Amino acid sequence: MAKEDKSVPFATKGAEVPTSTSSSADIAAFLKAAQQSVSKPNSGHKGRLIFALDATMSRQPTWDIACHLQADMFHSAAQIGGLEIQLVYFRGFEECRASKWADNPARLSGMMSGLRCQGGRTQIRKVLAHCMNETQRQKVQAVVYIGDCMEEEVDLLCERAGELGMRGVPLFMFQEGHDPLAEQAFREMARLSKGVYHRFDNSSASILKELLSAVAAFSAGGRAALEDMSGKGHKGARVLISHLR
Repeated sequence: MAKEDKSVPFATKGAEVPTSTSSSADIAAFLKAAQQSVSKPNSGHKGRLIFALDATMSRQPTWDIACHLQADMFHSAAQIGGLEIQLVYFRGFEECRASKWADNPARLSGMMSGLRCQGGRTQIRKVLAHCMNETQRQKVQAVVYIGDCMEEEVDLLCERAGELGMRGVPLFMFQEGHDPLAEQAFREMARLSKGVYHRFDNSSASILKELLSAVAAFSAGGRAALEDMSGKGHKGARVLISHLR
């Protein structure tokens, strides 16, 4: 099981490289599929979202850019309200840590900005096991995973993903880069969990913001809240309303 993070923040450096952008059709498809798969929290409970990050050395060349995008995604989720968020990451030799649950972005975003990459193999199965343990304690609405490679037995990962899917916990698998093995694994994990695969690029934060804001509004205020958002031109709310009909 992942442990609470006690690391001290420090600066990271990385070379800036260009990133690809997603087409409007890709974004629309992502929003539609994602909003169909996230469940409404039980009455009296906030939605719970896990952000899981690969912080191994292979991500170092683009880590500065990735940290900026990850921070945007995290702040977008935290500022919506009605959500509790947990940060999970792995790096180095069998280091896999999790923060406490929080609805205030300051503490967790500070922890994330202080991360640096360390050499080691991926530990995605540990992350999935942790997510299962968390949702057994109290329902987790969704898991966002960001990584660039996969160095584990894919069938075991898919088994875990399928178990999460049966529990109603979709995986939103964001891939940085174009590793074909990782893409194949991430797509299958998303499918088995009834989640979504998407390329991690400059559009990622805005996509997640649209998704989570519509889900949070429905969780807090039901259809009336979605209708209000839709009337103000919110694309995510419109997609979710069309699915609810």
